[in-house]
Amino acid sequence: MEAQRNIWLFAKTNILPTIGILALAAVLAVGVAYGGLLVALAYIAIPCAIFGVSLIVAKPKYGLLTVVVFGFLANGLTRYVPAPLGLSIDLLLVLTLLGVLFSQRSFDTKQLNNSLTILTVLWFVYTLFEIVNPEARSLQAWFYAVRGVSLYMLFIIPLTFLLMRSEKDLDMLLMLWLGLSLLGTLWGIRQFAFGPDSAEQAWLNAGGAVTHILFGKLRVFSFYSDAGQFGASQAHASVVAGILAMGERRLSRRLIFIFIALLSFYGMLISGTRGAFFVIVGGGACYLIAIRNMRLIILGLVIGGLAFGFLKYTTIGQSNYQINRLRTALDPNDASLLVRIENQRKLADFLATRPFGGGIGSGGSWGQRFSPNSFLAQTALDSWYVKIWAESGIVGLVLHVCSLLFIMGIGFLNIYNLQPPDLKYKMIAIFSGLGGIILASYGNQLLGQMPTGVLVYMTMVYLYLPKQFLDDRQNKLYS
Repeated sequence: MEAQRNIWLFAKTNILPTIGILALAAVLAVGVAYGGLLVALAYIAIPCAIFGVSLIVAKPKYGLLTVVVFGFLANGLTRYVPAPLGLSIDLLLVLTLLGVLFSQRSFDTKQLNNSLTILTVLWFVYTLFEIVNPEARSLQAWFYAVRGVSLYMLFIIPLTFLLMRSEKDLDMLLMLWLGLSLLGTLWGIRQFAFGPDSAEQAWLNAGGAVTHILFGKLRVFSFYSDAGQFGASQAHASVVAGILAMGERRLSRRLIFIFIALLSFYGMLISGTRGAFFVIVGGGACYLIAIRNMRLIILGLVIGGLAFGFLKYTTIGQSNYQINRLRTALDPNDASLLVRIENQRKLADFLATRPFGGGIGSGGSWGQRFSPNSFLAQTALDSWYVKIWAESGIVGLVLHVCSLLFIMGIGFLNIYNLQPPDLKYKMIAIFSGLGGIILASYGNQLLGQMPTGVLVYMTMVYLYLPKQFLDDRQNKLYS
């Protein structure tokens, strides 16, 4: 009775708030009754979103880390949640930038005075001028396509220089990256062992099966956009984790890195993505170049030669689908390779009089959506470099490739005389991972896709920072 009396007194003295709470509860109840689960989830998501936005604006570093997380998860979530999560990366980057602009902290903008930032701005300006390319068919196509081609790069590289330029930040990124990759592997193994769930099967039925069910076998895609991106991302993680394991002194951490490297390699295999094999090849080659140890170089060449010989000149394990699929990557008469070569021949004829290409977004899925009857929309652009060539011309391709090679050169020079083994192996790991992605992008559109794109752009920044890491260590030693 006493409790009831207290409740009545509270309601009597707070009549307006009480009515407001009851009215809100009624509205929420009606919304759930008519809208079902989606409305209920929206009620939960809205306050979470408000909290997240507030946190990112107040501490913009968390915005950049959230970009990494969404880079891994956003595409997969769209299979379960009918929402335009593809634009979540854009929103997060804008919020992070606003957090930097309106933060009460002062950021060292001198960090932006370097060749990487200059190349980033130069590349974006070039793609910006593609708007006025007389061959361009659609401004909307440019808007959607330029994000992966240059806009994300323009956001991520300066923001990383400003917000995550310490060695501790690099360690945080590596742990987040490898943790999400491990999660992706386990999700992929679940798909491989038990088959797709209902949402994944619906995605396959809607058209995904055309490229993901080959000869009755599933090409595992995990929660990534497709099997190609899953395989390349797994190979990328395998290279980085494997090299980190070599430089790790603590046994427990070394075993963890070895476990992630091996499991990620397995993830690459079950993806059925042949091009991902070249991430391993390119990453291994970059590692041997960077380590500058003759015995390791010889050992690496021998292992590489044996692997090449096993795939190229034997039929051992041919009954295994993953090995069989990987072996076709080295077959010069492979049907899909011949189709790609023929497409490139047609593109060469088309682009011979178009040095600036057909316009950003004129090919691929955006071309099919906004200018479906154009030549580029009807020609497959399977390679990242073929895409850049087709849409920005030979001028754009030369600028883009030379920029990538220049960045790799700077990374090598910055690693060359590094002494602390732990720091050196971190730098070699991200250098080799970047080299593997750059090589494998000849076969697949990797650089502009998530999560590979955001990881590549962030690791480019760290290749410019070894000297600062050493200075920070020295300052801590004498502080």
